[in-house]
Amino acid sequence: MKIYIDGEFYAKEDAKISVFDHGLLYGDGIFEGIRVYNGTVFRLAEHIDRLFSSAQAILLDIGMTRADVMKAVEDTVKVNERENAYIRLVVTRGVGDLGINPYLCKKSSVIIIVGDISLYPEEFYKNGIAIITSSVRRISPDQFDTRIKSLNYLNNILAKIEAVQAGCMEAVMLASDGYVAECTADNIFVVKKGIVYTPHSHGSSLEGITRGAVIDAAGNLKIECRENRLTQYDLYISDEVFITGTGAEIMPVTKIDGRVIGNGECGPVTASLRKEFWKIVGINK
Repeated sequence: MKIYIDGEFYAKEDAKISVFDHGLLYGDGIFEGIRVYNGTVFRLAEHIDRLFSSAQAILLDIGMTRADVMKAVEDTVKVNERENAYIRLVVTRGVGDLGINPYLCKKSSVIIIVGDISLYPEEFYKNGIAIITSSVRRISPDQFDTRIKSLNYLNNILAKIEAVQAGCMEAVMLASDGYVAECTADNIFVVKKGIVYTPHSHGSSLEGITRGAVIDAAGNLKIECRENRLTQYDLYISDEVFITGTGAEIMPVTKIDGRVIGNGECGPVTASLRKEFWKIVGINK
């Protein structure tokens, strides 16, 4: 494994950052999780656009152009000789002192890791997973807009802890107004009477790249897809539920808070969207 740090490649055991980097000290930085399918980086331009939007929102100077970052990502994939992989692209505020003042960090750091990711066993894609609703509320946009994909994930991690302690791999997080926001690391969709629904982002959930690909897949299949406000009730009475993310792709959910969803199996709309998503990313299954 060769890891990119600020224009150089390092072996895994030699890839290091300073303990004074504000990305480590304060979670001051941003990141993207990106997939590689059959040697092609999936929707790289969209990921880089989102990265630069996050950077602009927190006044972080990446120190590279969009084109430079895209080339660095593609070069790192090439150096690692990976046809199918997961990319973690990180930009930290850089080295500073022990205070929080970001203006004392002279230069940001760009880190690119190309490796494997396997979040869920294959049988889960057939049988679906059980999830819970977390008691941890998603941060509201008047406090911090969660469309910024920052390095500080404690809000999500606390909800993830609840999920794991309940014997689940994911948890639904509600916004401060009680409406469904997203899961700890995934967007969420429901299907009711053949129509697909997903929450508006409105600053309480991430505008996922895979989420966008699924909306595109629905359009390709002439399946109506709406952004809407959803409550727990909408989840419980739905015909199908699935979650989406770079790692999870499209994962059926068959139980929420002990309530069986639909017939307790991966539903037909979810299955159709999974097949169309594979076409979009160029996988034959």
